[in-house]
Amino acid sequence: MFEEGEPASSEVVAAVEGDVALAVTVLRLANSIEGRTRGRVDTAVKAVEVLSPRTILSIASRARTFDFFERTAVWQGVPERFRLHAVATQRAADRRARGRREEERNPRRARELGYEERNRLLVTSLLHDVGKLVLIHAYPGYPRQVHGDARTPEERIQRERRELGVDHALVGGVLARRWGLPSSVASVIERHHAEDAAGESSLIRLADMLAHYALSGAVSPAELLAVARLVGIRPQQLRSVMYDLPLPGTGGRPRQIDPCPLSAREVEVLRRLARGMVYKQIAAELNLSTSTVRTHLHNVYGKLGAMDRAQAVLMATERGWI
Repeated sequence: MFEEGEPASSEVVAAVEGDVALAVTVLRLANSIEGRTRGRVDTAVKAVEVLSPRTILSIASRARTFDFFERTAVWQGVPERFRLHAVATQRAADRRARGRREEERNPRRARELGYEERNRLLVTSLLHDVGKLVLIHAYPGYPRQVHGDARTPEERIQRERRELGVDHALVGGVLARRWGLPSSVASVIERHHAEDAAGESSLIRLADMLAHYALSGAVSPAELLAVARLVGIRPQQLRSVMYDLPLPGTGGRPRQIDPCPLSAREVEVLRRLARGMVYKQIAAELNLSTSTVRTHLHNVYGKLGAMDRAQAVLMATERGWI
């Protein structure tokens, strides 16, 4: 991204949220800095704000990487399998959280379920299984020998507790605390397999099961329904989510279906605003005056019914206009 030019902060945040190792490193560093945010940074958004995009670039450029095509004796294909499940869980959690915000009519209930914390959810869902990496190092027979013929997530977690005395969720919570991550992150990781999990932990537990299902893993229908009820999802809604999961997510560019009410120039201005450019930069690139850029954006807000630039960019992006 940086080789193509100065990226917008939103692009840097998305990159951090899309990679387990980068997310861990960035959050650890952001939480270690002295000041009022020390130990309180629980989202990639806050972390990038605390560290700056250039610091993130420095971290990424020095990071050791795993090449899927160059297997090592220790890891084999573990990093790739881990990444696929982490991202699948993150997508399922975000899909469900966004869906519930649209469907939920009770604001109090929505707050109780924690769906307003989408930025944190993208982190906790990505890191929910970090404890497994510890167990792989600590126990040579993990996971194959420990799990044995256990098929579902519930069966495997019981095997871990019986054979090892701990499970990967508990180990992950301990690890997150040792890294200096906030309790709001560590506790969710620790409790995402708890029978009495609530709020964000229960949402990630459901997303974890859906990710196993999407990647052709065995899942208990009864457990899936029970957890769905816990987070307020009816069976019919759950069926809809399960049907949609194998389909492409929201990562691609949305199709433009509704006609765009903006002029070509207004689209050009809004597209540059979405890239993080300021009025003066937009004006120079389009050979306009700053006041003309402001006028175009004022017209954009009026046509879209948007309150500010962020809302205008979001609305236009979701409709495939920019």
